[in-house]
Amino acid sequence: MRFSILIIFFLFLFSRLTGQALSNGAYKFKVAFDEWEGKSLGASCMVKIKGDSIVVINNGTLSGKKGEIIESGILRKHLKTGKWIIAHHHSDVYAKAIGECSGGPMVIDLKNKIVWLC
Repeated sequence: MRFSILIIFFLFLFSRLTGQALSNGAYKFKVAFDEWEGKSLGASCMVKIKGDSIVVINNGTLSGKKGEIIESGILRKHLKTGKWIIAHHHSDVYAKAIGECSGGPMVIDLKNKIVWLC
């Protein structure tokens, strides 16, 4: 009993320290395009979060097939900018450039529910 309470406490503490804005679940996110100065052009996507894992899925408003995975990885904060990124490697938090058009990790705004694409 004490062990499970301790685990729950540490999970709560970890979520507060990382500042993750969203709980586990599926969410509709707007899509902002870097090359169009952040305009969404009416596009959106589905984002599924489970712990620190994230999957971005085409909901049919983007080119490509509905249901295809656009990006997946681990939610991390980029150390230099403080922005949330979808990381594939531990070193992604140190990336010199972030954002799809830079070739770096994808940026995701959890607070405003926006995925940045190129």
